[in-house]
Amino acid sequence: MKQLTIQRQLDDDYTMKEAFNSLKTNLAFCGDQNKVILITSSVPNEGKSKVALRLCRALAENGKKTLFLDCDIRKSLMVGKNQIEGVDKALTHYLSGQATMDEVLYTTNYDNMDMILAGPVAPNPTELLDSKEFQKLIQTVRESYDYVIVDAPPLGAVIDAAIIGKYADGAVVVIEQGAIRRSMVQNLIKQLKRSNINILGAVLNKIDETDSSYYSGYYKGYYKEYGQY
Repeated sequence: MKQLTIQRQLDDDYTMKEAFNSLKTNLAFCGDQNKVILITSSVPNEGKSKVALRLCRALAENGKKTLFLDCDIRKSLMVGKNQIEGVDKALTHYLSGQATMDEVLYTTNYDNMDMILAGPVAPNPTELLDSKEFQKLIQTVRESYDYVIVDAPPLGAVIDAAIIGKYADGAVVVIEQGAIRRSMVQNLIKQLKRSNINILGAVLNKIDETDSSYYSGYYKGYYKEYGQY
């Protein structure tokens, strides 16, 4: 298996690590049957990809064999934002028959953390994600990993997350505080329920640290870091 190098530092400060440890622990309390976890949001730029990647890192750091699966095959920014080097073949190559599963699966410079990245933009993303090849991939990685963290496109923008969610055990919704209307979140929840996707919880992201009505200073420090992403 080839190795990717993630140049962007994923070893966060104490408050961020503790916050992700709390998220990791809450997932554990949802039951060990929840192995394939979908991360989505209502709209772009709510921070779902960073939540997904940091959660994956926290699980791997705890000794869990973890896979980060980048399923935003419409517009993934994962490689550029995290300065990832060594990518050759990716998910769209596999789903379109241009690569084998072994060719798109990479180890990383973080112990216990592997990745499959999205790859080139696909002209037919819905068809690729709703294919036997994608179903086979999920079945295979489910048997090989303790957790599979799936970074899906925003469900309020495209239907991809609902399609991917058919193969997931549950979903975590990322919500940017102060930027998303309540009705948008309600519509997102309704769509997940219509698709029979188990909702495990939500992450309120980019909290305004000057608003003391939300969290103590401990958590405001954590969410301030998100606001800088």
